[in-house]
Amino acid sequence: MMPGPFELIIILVIVLLLFGGKRLKDIGGDLGNAIKGFKKAMKESTDSINNKDDIVEAKIIKKEIKQEK
Repeated sequence: MMPGPFELIIILVIVLLLFGGKRLKDIGGDLGNAIKGFKKAMKESTDSINNKDDIVEAKIIKKEIKQEK
């Protein structure tokens, strides 16, 4: 069951009192940087896989061309 708006406000106030505004800002920034880094790593991984696929495909085409001659 999802908490209602009143419960969310209470939770937000408690978190704000525990950590303070500056600390929450720092945590948010760190979380944002972590997500950005994760997305970048995923993209690089996908690009690497695509590059390997392109290399394999080029080798196959090269073999086919040699066989036709």
